[in-house]
Amino acid sequence: MQPKFVYTQQKNVYYRTVMENQLGFVLKLLLLSALLSVLIKYAGPSLSIPGTATNALIIVLLPIVIMAIALLWRFQAQKQN
Repeated sequence: MQPKFVYTQQKNVYYRTVMENQLGFVLKLLLLSALLSVLIKYAGPSLSIPGTATNALIIVLLPIVIMAIALLWRFQAQKQN
């Protein structure tokens, strides 16, 4: 989904708006990453997940599968419009 910006005659205003939105996104991403890191460090050891090859494959491939599903879903939504 493309962000919607109002383009004005002043290039600085448009550039500043885009940069502020990108900065906000990067800050949210950093915060989410730090939160996930703390969660893994402190809550992870309390989970009793056996170290098997199947569990390793699930952990490695699950983000790829989730991203593929999300992208296919987005592609289908754009195709209908």
